[in-house]
Amino acid sequence: MTSPSGGVDGAPGPARTGSPALSLSAGASVLDDARRLAPEAVALRRELHTWPETGLELPGTQRRVLDSLEGLDLRVRTGRRLSSVVATLTGAADGPTILLRADMDALPVTEDTGRDFASRTPGVMHACGHDAHTAMLVGAARLLAERRAELAGRVVFMFQPGEEGHHGARYMIDEGVLDGVDAAFALHVTPNLPSGALRLRPGTQMAAADRVYVTVRGRGGHASAPHTTCDPVPVACEIVLALQTTLTRSVAPDDAAVLSITRLSAGTASGVIPDTAELVGTLRTLVPSTRRHLLDAVTRVAGGVAAAHGATADVRVEPGYPVTVNDAGFTDFVLRTAAGVLGPESVAVMPAPPMTAEDFSYVLDSVPGALAFLGACPPTLSPDRAPSLHSPRVDLDEDVLAVGIACHAAVALAFASSGRGAGP
Repeated sequence: MTSPSGGVDGAPGPARTGSPALSLSAGASVLDDARRLAPEAVALRRELHTWPETGLELPGTQRRVLDSLEGLDLRVRTGRRLSSVVATLTGAADGPTILLRADMDALPVTEDTGRDFASRTPGVMHACGHDAHTAMLVGAARLLAERRAELAGRVVFMFQPGEEGHHGARYMIDEGVLDGVDAAFALHVTPNLPSGALRLRPGTQMAAADRVYVTVRGRGGHASAPHTTCDPVPVACEIVLALQTTLTRSVAPDDAAVLSITRLSAGTASGVIPDTAELVGTLRTLVPSTRRHLLDAVTRVAGGVAAAHGATADVRVEPGYPVTVNDAGFTDFVLRTAAGVLGPESVAVMPAPPMTAEDFSYVLDSVPGALAFLGACPPTLSPDRAPSLHSPRVDLDEDVLAVGIACHAAVALAFASSGRGAGP
């Protein structure tokens, strides 16, 4: 995941979607409790940041989460096919069930922040803020456990591995994490929004993402005699340029799509023309018909360009996450709830979805809910200058952990307050 905004903000202004789902006084009380718990959350975030893990198996991260939840009045279970944690808090009265999610995995990135709690795992870094997500959700579990008497229904805390391309949410759904769940909510921090700002939108919140692999097959030989070969390298370069033209000339300007070839590899020595060249890239789309059209176009264009040079092109598509779609009613509910906690000036509707992708999309395909972006720009930087998510230099304002704890807790409390949910 990268930043949801190309500039400082990009939002049209404070959300005005009706009366707050929590009163300002009740919201302030939740935020005060979150600030009291924030030092523990910061300590956990730093510990997770120091020892990041990737993929579906995160034994150290899972152990730290379990230790942090120890002693709370929760029913806890762990995953069978992945090192997930599902903790359930049952309220004092009957009511609906809401799920709150945090992803826990890191990225294969070498950290370059210079922080004293920087990663000690070579080549691995929490470059997408999942350490903050996990710490905020643990804090929310502690806050809500303290307020159990105010809860009607259940809160399911979903601690998920494998968000970064490993479909961890889908595995957890297969293992029953959504059984009995009425709605779901997640936060994603970003340094490219002002710290403490909350942004989301009804409908499409994030893009679908697919991986594209193209292998160009030519005929290798001596680099001094290219006329005796079928060199796949210039063919691969021409395919990259042709794909960019295909996108800009076959997709309407108001139908957002991104096709980025991010890796080109070929050859073993300077004097050898290789037999093959390989391209790897990502396709991001917001509309299913555009997604199908461009995936077909990759195969057609790559094959046509290769054939024009006497080569061939094998195309393989690895389907990725679907479009992340926020439920309109639940989005309005979150906007009103967050306004009661943070004040209306900190909450706004996003004008357009970013082209990033999320496997929380699988959750939102099954139950109504929403994902929101939470600004975490470091205080010494401006949002348009801060290194983005997935950068080896990305950093976060840790003061925002209290805001995230409060937003999670307030959404759960407000959802339970009317017995069916306070807004969706």
